[in-house]
Amino acid sequence: MARTLDAGDGVTAIDTEMFGRENVTSAYLVAADRPTLVETGSGNDVQQVRAGLEALGVGPEDLAHIVVTHIHLDHAGGVGSLAPHFPRATVWVHERGAPHLADPSRLVASSARVFGEDRMRAMFGPVEPLPQDRMRSVVDGDEIDLGDRSLRVVSTPGHASHHVALLDSGSGGVFVGDALGVFLPDVRILRPATAPPEFDLEQAVADIRRLQKLEPSRILFSHFGPAGEVEHLTNLAINRLRRWTSIVEAAVAQTQDIQEIVRMLREGTAAELNPAGKERMEAISDRYELLSSYQMNAQGILRYLRGRQDAETP
Repeated sequence: MARTLDAGDGVTAIDTEMFGRENVTSAYLVAADRPTLVETGSGNDVQQVRAGLEALGVGPEDLAHIVVTHIHLDHAGGVGSLAPHFPRATVWVHERGAPHLADPSRLVASSARVFGEDRMRAMFGPVEPLPQDRMRSVVDGDEIDLGDRSLRVVSTPGHASHHVALLDSGSGGVFVGDALGVFLPDVRILRPATAPPEFDLEQAVADIRRLQKLEPSRILFSHFGPAGEVEHLTNLAINRLRRWTSIVEAAVAQTQDIQEIVRMLREGTAAELNPAGKERMEAISDRYELLSSYQMNAQGILRYLRGRQDAETP
């Protein structure tokens, strides 16, 4: 049975049960004149998302829109498999991501380089192409009209060039994708998401500052669910991004061994865990590592640092 969570003011989170685990990744139904799904999860999550929509009274002919914050496989990998079940739904994606939904071969190849091909397919499942006539591309400032409310597109490219946040006029909440990182409600630890190949520290901080200025009523995390501590979490996200980057930068001055850099990052951020008992530690080491592992974060920060160094070299 699908798990859903009331996020307030007509927004409901659907637990996609990614990796077979609860409280990892959420899609969202926005109840509106034109019902809208935000995020699809991966190809492995399609049945769970369909079950969640059915439980919320949204049938195959009812869904008007599917919007994804970005095209990474845990957010949009299932869109090509899900869309045929909702033939009236228009899929909305940043203009830089749209070609990769129509032809996901480069996206899949990039993910395979990060995770390894076998592990990637086991984690995320099939990635089906989406017909171009099913999608509309968006850019910063666009409004997606849902009838009695709208979603404003806010470009947030610090995580990836095709990443957007979405400000919901009905709830005042902002769907942040990975812009603030990973915040699992039962563990309540915020971990950055600095995956390669496009993480950019300065841009990511600017993105969060921009979201702060919108004064949202709540943060709607893709990983996982709603959170009301907007000022605290946005400031914490900035501090963690800067700290993790500084730790990796210091590590690179001592070694080029990625495993040693990962070890130093893990040790340098250990105080952030503040675990309270065995169950809490298991939740940290399991779900957080699946979503945003130390190694993946270190690799993304390393790529950013090398790009910055190249740009500064005459």
